[in-house]
Amino acid sequence: MATNETAHTDEQPADTDEQPWSATRAWVEKALTGRERVEDAARLRGGWTSQMRRLDVSGPDGGRSLVLRSFVKPFFVRHAEGLLNREAAILRLLATTDVPAATLVAVDATARYCDHPSLLMTLLPGSVHLANDGADQRAELLARQLLRIHQLPVTATDRPRPYQAWTSPERVSPPQETRRPELWRRAVDVIRRDPPDHRACFLHRDFHPGNVLFTGDGDGLRISGVVDWVETSWGPADLDVAHCSTNLALLHGVPTGMRLADQYVAAGGTLAADPAAHLHWRLLDALAFAPYAEKVGTPWRELGRTDLTDALLARRLEDYLEALFARYGPETKKPQVTWGFCE
Repeated sequence: MATNETAHTDEQPADTDEQPWSATRAWVEKALTGRERVEDAARLRGGWTSQMRRLDVSGPDGGRSLVLRSFVKPFFVRHAEGLLNREAAILRLLATTDVPAATLVAVDATARYCDHPSLLMTLLPGSVHLANDGADQRAELLARQLLRIHQLPVTATDRPRPYQAWTSPERVSPPQETRRPELWRRAVDVIRRDPPDHRACFLHRDFHPGNVLFTGDGDGLRISGVVDWVETSWGPADLDVAHCSTNLALLHGVPTGMRLADQYVAAGGTLAADPAAHLHWRLLDALAFAPYAEKVGTPWRELGRTDLTDALLARRLEDYLEALFARYGPETKKPQVTWGFCE
């Protein structure tokens, strides 16, 4: 699961970065226009899958800033060609829409010229907001932005790949200290079933507060950018809503996560009419975070949310599962299958 490429906040000097990038820098400068040169580079915190840098560029016409994404972890290096080429294609597609996405500058998905597989794009204005204060207002903006993404007209030629599930019944790992094992068994029993029939649309697939930039405040608060398009897919709107909802529940508490679906529908969106179908997508996403949402907790703590301990995230995740069953689940029946969780 790719998460939290929040490449626009909490900088640190590039000289603290142990990864080599001299070949990548030379590749970047060849991609620049005219006599532009890289004057400064700063490592950007908050990412999980990628190493991100802000590059300050100067030239005869003045200065500008770009963002460089590089895959350095072995797992993501192995998959970089597909991930980066997909993001490059999506950024080209979004350039003709009103979605506030970065503009592609160059991509070297196989590290033919760079030290690591890399993608270069423009820097978007704004910053990530993860504080609890103002979370409800931001959630409404997130719902509206997500709907606009889902409504993008996409030709069969430009359609992204079908969505992929980020967990399976065999891979779910509940917290070892859970006092609600039956809750986890019920949840996993739901995703054992075949995926519900659905109407597919264009999905960001990793849409959450860590991948959205804001400018302004109060009544002037606006979304200024949506980043991290490497997982863009074709699938049910419920799945994108589910992913953002899980993140909101972990970040701000269960009630905030539970409200997003209503905010999405109020904005004009359509979700599965059958509660059981909607529950499937919500649980399919939430269970991928077990046992304690490390992949979001670590970057969020880097960005200042040190209150989000593993224990708190595990508790919120369980409470969220319980809330989903309370709203969307059947009132009867226990799972008919006895099985053990994977280690």
